[in-house]
Amino acid sequence: MKAFYAGSFDPFTVGHYDIARRALEIFGMLIIGIGCNESKCSEKPIEERLSRIRKLFGGDDRVTVIGYEGLTAEAARENGAGFLVRGVRNSIDFEKEKELADINMKVFGMPTVMLPADPALSYVSSSMVRELSHFGHDASEFLP
Repeated sequence: MKAFYAGSFDPFTVGHYDIARRALEIFGMLIIGIGCNESKCSEKPIEERLSRIRKLFGGDDRVTVIGYEGLTAEAARENGAGFLVRGVRNSIDFEKEKELADINMKVFGMPTVMLPADPALSYVSSSMVRELSHFGHDASEFLP
């Protein structure tokens, strides 16, 4: 089975890495998709984010890393995935992700598997890493 794990991944954190690793245990094959989201301004160009994630999973033929535009469920289907994977850190994330999961199931027939964050990583977010870095703090411990 193949799953699609989407995000802006700006940057790809230890939390993202943990979700991807666990999704691989469940599905066996994983597409990590970096979406071009018009409502988010990314600090790093998509090519740089793709390259970093590819290096992280280099040599693992179970993982494909792509960029895409448009709707995530459509990109998943076009790339042969049967499931979407989402990480959930807290109840606020859950409510937002449940709405997306419901829409993706209703409109596209695409089921979503939500994986709860490892409690030791539940506070890690890309925005937190960007903010620490912006103000000169070393955020490398939050990056794989």
